[in-house]
Amino acid sequence: MMLNYSKENPGAAPGGAVEDAPVAAGVEDAPLVSGVVTSPADGMLRRAITDTLRAPASGRAGLFEQFVGEIESFMANHPEERPWTCRVYTGTDGSRIFRGGVGHSLVIDGSGRLWRARSYEDFDTTYSLTERTCEINTLTPLYGQMREYLPE
Repeated sequence: MMLNYSKENPGAAPGGAVEDAPVAAGVEDAPLVSGVVTSPADGMLRRAITDTLRAPASGRAGLFEQFVGEIESFMANHPEERPWTCRVYTGTDGSRIFRGGVGHSLVIDGSGRLWRARSYEDFDTTYSLTERTCEINTLTPLYGQMREYLPE
């Protein structure tokens, strides 16, 4: 059964799914507001990726690392925004790996190609363990599981 709601009675649906449900005062005219939290860093990161893809392949890792530093500095100066972090590693193959705080990574391989990766699933990872810490020791990118960013 498909539900067919109307503006006149949004709680009503054919077939008796909801019969004459009361509508809270002001609900019909209330603007919809998204619960998705965005950050200025989102747009800055998109621009950084786009600009890095336009650069010569040989300089992409250094350029992107510079952009990441600029984003981190900007966000540190705006503590009212959603936090934004990035840790940079060198992969076992010489790649540069940029790991974000929300489970995503960007990899720039030795040829200058950019890859979108999941921080845990797309790497063979070894760790250094102590009584109090667990730190990444090595990251080996699994490119076959990643998606390559391509210039537009």
